[in-house]
Parts: sequence; C-alpha cells; structure tokens
Amino acid sequence: MKRKSVAIWTMELASYLEDAPWPASKEELIDYATRTGAPIQLVENLQELEDSDEVYESIDEIWPDYPTDEDFFFEDEGEY
Repeated sequence: MKRKSVAIWTMELASYLEDAPWPASKEELIDYATRTGAPIQLVENLQELEDSDEVYESIDEIWPDYPTDEDFFFEDEGEY
C-alpha cells in the first residue's frame, strides 16, 4: 500500500524560494530548488504540487498559510 505523503512547510524551507524566478511553473521551481542546493524536503514538497501547467506568482500560492508581516504584528506602546 502506497502512503501519500503530506507536504510540510516551514519558514526555513520557504526561505529557499525567496529568490526563485517568480512567476514560475512547478517544474521551474523544482529545477531552481535542485540547482541551488535546497533541502530534499523542499524538492519533495514541490513535487507534491498538482501536475498542471499552472504558473505560480509567489510562495503564497504554493503555501496558502505562508505567514505575512501582519502575522508578526507586535503592539508597541512604548512601555517595556
């Protein structure tokens, strides 16, 4: 029985795609990750994307829960 693996994304893995040639297809992202020496987990995550000719504009389209600056909002009231 073949077990379907689940892509697990972390900020560290996503950081390897910061300088990727966006917009990019699945194959272009896999090629980029391989050429830049990204961890195998990143390549495996990219391989799990649906097989299509879809072009991804950013990491947000690959990892919908990708944290944004708003997720790291810290209230600063001047009191420490």
